[in-house]
Amino acid sequence: MSPHSTFSIALLALLSAAGISGAEAQQASSCSDTVHGAFDFWIGDWEVHSPDGKLAGHDTVERVAGSCGLLESWTGAGGGTGRSLNFLDPSDGAWHQLWVGSGGLVLRLSGGLEDGSMVLRGRGNGPSRLQRITWTPLDDGRVRQLWEVSEDEGESWKTSFEGLYSKR
Repeated sequence: MSPHSTFSIALLALLSAAGISGAEAQQASSCSDTVHGAFDFWIGDWEVHSPDGKLAGHDTVERVAGSCGLLESWTGAGGGTGRSLNFLDPSDGAWHQLWVGSGGLVLRLSGGLEDGSMVLRGRGNGPSRLQRITWTPLDDGRVRQLWEVSEDEGESWKTSFEGLYSKR
């Protein structure tokens, strides 16, 4: 079974558990507006490099669930993998990301556009550190991702990862 089939089945099960029929979900999922397209600049098949030019990994980001979400599939140069589901929640108007990595890291982030960049903040399952990830579309078609952590509730930030995404 493909990852897309598994995701679709899980989404239908979730909607069913919430008492939403497939027809209702289809009707409710008018996700082609500009608000739902705010993160579309990240869609693509990417090669990711650190600022010093070293290959960090490959990332594929694609629309899923009637364009209501983005599914990220990451493979790091060192062999680690991860997946994230990114979506705009109409109940709070915020973008959310749920990340699960092969090393056991789980991130729950939320936020939105800030000065043309997507900025998501939250916490992980590790030490109680704040996480902030910023994706910025660059004029040349690349995307810069800056992942920062704070151990003092946002008073100061340290870079955890910086990557430049180039289309493959």
